Amino acid sequence: MELNLDSGFFLVTASPEAVRREKEKARALRRTQWWQRQISRGICHYCRRATPPGELTMDHIIPLIREGKSTRGNVVPACKACNSRKKYLLPIEWQDYLRNFSIEESTEEGVGRQDPPEGNKNGRV
Repeated sequence: MELNLDSGFFLVTASPEAVRREKEKARALRRTQWWQRQISRGICHYCRRATPPGELTMDHIIPLIREGKSTRGNVVPACKACNSRKKYLLPIEWQDYLRNFSIEESTEEGVGRQDPPEGNKNGRV
């Protein structure tokens, strides 16, 4: 484990071996009926947009690099855009990012904009 404070976040990084093991578990989880049911809904967990199941990716809510695990409770279907933007952020950091992104974008455009959804019907992100 290594601490990285250069990013502006308190970032704990998992060992390369731990990340490799969790990626193997994620590959196995992708082949399960449970995961196939998750993506068959065709909804991105973060932006809630309809997305073809084949275009949904597996996102770790707590990223692997931050010692997240490849378990059902830590993975969600995400569109490629949300997954790429979220990177290694934790849910609270991701919400802050979305709020700041929304404020910056509305300032640049000069018009008000509604914040992106902050979670599903249960309030989870």
